Amino acid sequence: METVAPTGRDRPGTAAGARPKNVFAALDLGTNNCRLLVARPTFDGFRVIDAFSRIVRLGEGVSATGTLSDAAMERTLQALRICAAKMRRRGVRRWRAVATEACRRAGNFEAFRARVREQTGLDLEVISSREEARLSMTGCAPLLDPTVRQALVFDIGGGSTELVWLSTNGLRPEVIDVISLPLGVVNLAELHGGDRVSPDIYEKMIDDVADALEDFDTRHGIRRAIELGDVQMLGSSGTVTTLAGVFKDLPRYDRSAVDGTFLDFEQAISVSRSLLAMDFAARAAHPCIGRERADLVVAGCAVLEAICRVWPVGRLRIADRGVREGILTELMGVPDRRRTHSHRPADTLVV
Repeated sequence: METVAPTGRDRPGTAAGARPKNVFAALDLGTNNCRLLVARPTFDGFRVIDAFSRIVRLGEGVSATGTLSDAAMERTLQALRICAAKMRRRGVRRWRAVATEACRRAGNFEAFRARVREQTGLDLEVISSREEARLSMTGCAPLLDPTVRQALVFDIGGGSTELVWLSTNGLRPEVIDVISLPLGVVNLAELHGGDRVSPDIYEKMIDDVADALEDFDTRHGIRRAIELGDVQMLGSSGTVTTLAGVFKDLPRYDRSAVDGTFLDFEQAISVSRSLLAMDFAARAAHPCIGRERADLVVAGCAVLEAICRVWPVGRLRIADRGVREGILTELMGVPDRRRTHSHRPADTLVV
């Protein structure tokens, strides 16, 4: 089996001059998805040259058992082998591979990490919820309006939902506080069901999430800031990008048609309620949802509605970007007046 082995220094490619030196990769292993971006730096950012995304449901059952299941680990290993092969073919020299909520919770993560290292050469780094939120914010920062003084940035994940309250100061975002709720699309769907969700159960999901947000709101007076018109909202997740795709009636999901667009709250809630009224088969048949998300999207809609109720900003900007883009920005030291954190050294890749 081919492997990709980390080392402590940069090494040349197998053929002199055959591959560009400045190729970077970011891998985000979440509760539900395994995602990879491979990119080269440009004058004002970076250009993606390869990508991979697969729903692996690594966190399936973790809330109940506290461990990663054998089936989930095998699905994930298959995806990670593909990621490692792509990184090798592209001549990646610097990379960072992070794991989030499912791996934070799983008692057998270290054994899984050893298997990943042995079979792929990738060394997974479990990051805290605060680091996850920070990286997501860094990746989304170019979409923030510097003329609006404060912002709420959120990411509805598989096993948790991260929210960042920040100040833009007209120059660059500064993180004020971060909260991570242990409520994501996978564990909510496992708890309440993902096929037919009754209106009463849907309202209970909304109430549970809204209750969990109240202390964060009280600490920072966010509602008052919203009343003064000083707050913007930006969402990064499969939930919000899916809703945007459905609202735009896209024949298939298209990142270029979604990333950076806006949804009014009324529009987002209308789409959410239409998805709630569908059964699994109808949602699975939609080209912007598919079978792999059909049992999860309603739970994500409930989390989004809770956020909209607690903080009625009125309009949401959609970001099809997040942790991976944040990692690449920091690995490359991309010059950006909005950046708030310096470069973090990463492992190197032997090709």
